[in-house]
Parts: sequence; C-alpha cells; structure tokens
Amino acid sequence: MVLARWGAGLDHTVLPDAVVEAAREHLIDAVGCAVAGIRRGAAEPALTVARGLGGPPEARLFSGERVGAVAAAFGNAVAVHALDFDDTHAGGLVHASAVTVPVALAVGEQTGARGSEMITALVAGLEVVCRLGASAPHGFHARGLHATSMCGVVGAAVTAGKLIGLDETRLAHAIGIAASGASGLLEFLHSPASTKQLHPGTAAANGILAARVAAAGATGPAGALDGEYGLFRTMTTRDPDRAVLLGELGERWETTRIGIKPYPACQLTHASIDAAGEFTGSAPSALTVTLHPDAVPIVGGPEKRRPRSAYEARFSVYWCVAAMVVDGRVDLDTFEDLDRPEILDLAARITVRAGAAGVVAADAPGIVEGDGRTARVERPTGGGVRTKAAANLGPGAEAVFAADGPVSLLDAIEGCLP
Repeated sequence: MVLARWGAGLDHTVLPDAVVEAAREHLIDAVGCAVAGIRRGAAEPALTVARGLGGPPEARLFSGERVGAVAAAFGNAVAVHALDFDDTHAGGLVHASAVTVPVALAVGEQTGARGSEMITALVAGLEVVCRLGASAPHGFHARGLHATSMCGVVGAAVTAGKLIGLDETRLAHAIGIAASGASGLLEFLHSPASTKQLHPGTAAANGILAARVAAAGATGPAGALDGEYGLFRTMTTRDPDRAVLLGELGERWETTRIGIKPYPACQLTHASIDAAGEFTGSAPSALTVTLHPDAVPIVGGPEKRRPRSAYEARFSVYWCVAAMVVDGRVDLDTFEDLDRPEILDLAARITVRAGAAGVVAADAPGIVEGDGRTARVERPTGGGVRTKAAANLGPGAEAVFAADGPVSLLDAIEGCLP
C-alpha cells in the first residue's frame, strides 16, 4: 500500500521547515481549543468516561489525570472538537488535528517520543486524513457520513503506528483495520445531539487500537480504502481521486493547507460570517445568504433558524450571520444565550439560497445581500494561531508556545487550567 510505504518511511529530516512550523501551529491551536472546551464544560462527558476507563498511567488527559493512552486520546480528542473551533482542511472538509494531535501526544508520551518523532508522526497522520477527505470531496457528507471520523480513524492509525514503530507491512495492516471500523453519522444535524463532538474521540481511540492490534499480529485487507468493498466505494459510492490521494507524496504538503478557524462554528458558515460583517451596525429589513449547494443541507436548512442547542447554533448560518450583524463578532460567547430576541428576529428574516458550485463548499465565496447592498468575500479568511491560542489558553499561553516535545507540552497545558 502506497500510503503505508510512505508513512513508515517518513523521517523528520525530509520535512520542510514550513511543514514542521505548520504542524506545530496546528498542535498549539488544537491544544488551545481543548483547553477552551474543558473550561466551558463542553467535553466533560467524554473526560468522565476517559477517567473511568483508567488503565496503566501511560498518558495524560488535558485535564491532568493519567490514564491509558487510548483513554487519553479519546477524552482529549473530544475536548479539541467540543466547541467546533478546531482547524479544518477545506479540500477534504475534515478537522484534521482533532483526530491526530491527541494521538500524537498520548502515544508520544506513552513511548517517550522525542519532539521530532512526535511532529513527524503528526505530519504523517495529517497528510493521510486530509488526502483521504480531499480525494472524494463532499463524498462522505453526501451519504450522511462525517468525513472527519471516517477518514480520521485512518490518520490516527498512521500517527499511532509511526510512534510505536510499525514497519510498512504492519502499518498497511493498521490502515486496513482502521478503515474497516470507520464510522460517524451526520444525523446530529437534525437534532441537538452531541454525537459530532464524540466522533474525533472514537476515531482517535480506534486508530490507536488498530495500530496496536496490527503490532500484535492482526491483519487488515489490502483494499480497505479503494477495493470493491473498501472505504470509498462502500461509503461514497465512488473511487477516490488517486492523484489527490497519492500524488506528490512528500512534495505537496496538505499540512500547510489546513486552515485555522477564526470562528467557533461550522466552516461552511465562515465566508457568510465574513461577508455579514459589512452589515454590522445596520438594521437590514431582510438578508439573503447564498451558499454552495453542498452547504445548504448542513447549515442552511429552514429548521436551523431557531437552534435548540449551542452546537446546533454553530451549524446555523442564520444564527451566525445574524450574530455578526448584531454584535459585530462571532466568538465563544455567541453561543451562550440562544434566546436573544434581536438575533432571533434577524435570523427569521434571512433567506438562504443555493449558488454555483465551482469550488468545494468550504472554499466557496460568502455572499450576503440586503437593503440594496451586496457584500461578497471570495473565500473564508483564516485566523492567526498565536492570537487565537493565547485567548483560548489564557495566562499559561507562553509556556505552551515555548514547550518542546509531548511531556513539556502536557506540563504546560496543566498550567492553563484552573
């Protein structure tokens, strides 16, 4: 398997400086998102379960307790994704770091990995999850499946496999085992359920288990990704774009194309939020938001005008656009009070329509019209990792920025929590 051969052979010395720096930025961004999630209690069910699973004290939860590496990765991955503030790869519409950073930290601590080894394993996992998602753009989502968890379990297995020293053959088995257990339904879009927040946790945990059972001698099918009954044909009903999946490995680095989120909401709302900023301070009688056709059922259905939970509001372009117009910002506090009349009133006067589909949904322009004016941004803006992470981490941020390697980073994280 090409991915296994490349992943097993990847060495820190061949990583361009820009890729190493990008991986470090996404690691810090993920940690900041997790700390913010823990502070706001958004990940507590998963952390409670992780503590209860216990196990040998191999790795630390971001909340400080030592548990088994599988349990730590599970709890920490949910914490990273709990506020939907973690990074997104637009081409694959996947939250790449949520399923790989917790694995790199947990298994890195378990194995006593050096910082360079942890970064290398993280890059390998990031590349795999991004390429898997981008090789069938919107393919998983169109079938009601969450691409982050479907692709993420494979990326998690690659990250874990690198850190426990799997050779090419065993890493190929780990990929096959992980793909065979891929899961994650989008039915949460039609309810206030919290299952989406859990998906990176199960992907991270199952990825480590796949690597461990492969190391112990279990085998996976060679066609688990592109075979007749493999991940793509079964779950997307199409073959992956092989040029996207396997082309220019070691030359084209998807790690550098992962975007830092400026808003704690679904990526598909971001361009619209940016455009809505031009209406801040005005009182439009009505607004029309144009979305990519693939984005409409995810963030633009009419039932989303009145979100029933904070997480549902993060998937409502009505709520997010209205909040930007009313408040001039969309941040973590935007989703605390869902009964604000001024936002609900404007949300009720927003119409969503589908526009052209010339690019992937997460890279589509943001177009907001109202009162004879049109605001347009060509693609979502990214965020600055240092400013964002400093806000999420609080007073302990500088220690996290300066940390080198899994253990020192985990020590620094503990200093950020009350």
